[in-house]
Amino acid sequence: MPEPLSIRTPEEIEAVAAAAEEQRLRRRYIVRSLLRSPTFMVGAAILLFWIVMALFSTVFTADPYAVDVSHTLAPPSVAHWFGTDATGRDVFARTLAGARPVLIIAPLATLLALIAGSLIGLVAGFYRGVVDEVLMRLVDVLLCLPVIVLALFVLSVLHSKSSWIVILVIAIVFTPLVSRTVRSTVIGEREREYVMAARLRGERASFIMVGEVLPNVLPPIIVEATVRLGYAVFTSATLSFLGQGLQPPSPDWGLTISENVSVLQVAWWTVIFPAVALATLVVSVNLIADGLRRVITR
Repeated sequence: MPEPLSIRTPEEIEAVAAAAEEQRLRRRYIVRSLLRSPTFMVGAAILLFWIVMALFSTVFTADPYAVDVSHTLAPPSVAHWFGTDATGRDVFARTLAGARPVLIIAPLATLLALIAGSLIGLVAGFYRGVVDEVLMRLVDVLLCLPVIVLALFVLSVLHSKSSWIVILVIAIVFTPLVSRTVRSTVIGEREREYVMAARLRGERASFIMVGEVLPNVLPPIIVEATVRLGYAVFTSATLSFLGQGLQPPSPDWGLTISENVSVLQVAWWTVIFPAVALATLVVSVNLIADGLRRVITR
């Protein structure tokens, strides 16, 4: 038979209702503040544009993979708004289509890094002592190398350049950064009254970490996620530019810039438009991160 529900006193019921109302008001305040933030709204509008292009670019443009050898390196015109590249492919179509691979790789890599980094940071910050020392020394080893160098090293070890491998590599190199942020936040929360109360109730450490501490450190984790997303976009493009990310004929922006940098002086449009597209996406994510940071951490 199921256990009978515990009877709460009127004071407990009132406290629970007050806490729920406070959380509801807090969420409403955050939403209203974000909607009133020019920084957040501009970033969100740009990001939304690229999401739409990633999903429906083929509806608005020609085939980004179509080759026309009779119109190679054609300058911008009515027929080809952003001109064509060295193989006659439409730069406008490839620029819009280039949002798709980066908006698949970067968010998935950020999500994996967020999950792994949050887990490591939670365990290290909650237990402290030997557990904290061991985990943080391993994190320090990974942080000794620059992000791109570490990513190139992992890619060379894995001997693959598929989308999933690139996602995994970016997640690996960003996990230590996320774990550091989460750990520092958890350390400040582990001695709070609600954690002490949970311990006195005899709750398991795993429940306290996930059920009590994690919800209270979500705001800085959300801000960290948006910051890492911007870096993930740039890292993905950099790996492709270096020939270690996505491979031809992908319209990925980093790869497109790499393929056409040799003709930059005679066909600037083959490089400038993908570069501007990449810059606008990174800037939009950073604007969103800045808006979230101002509202959530207030």
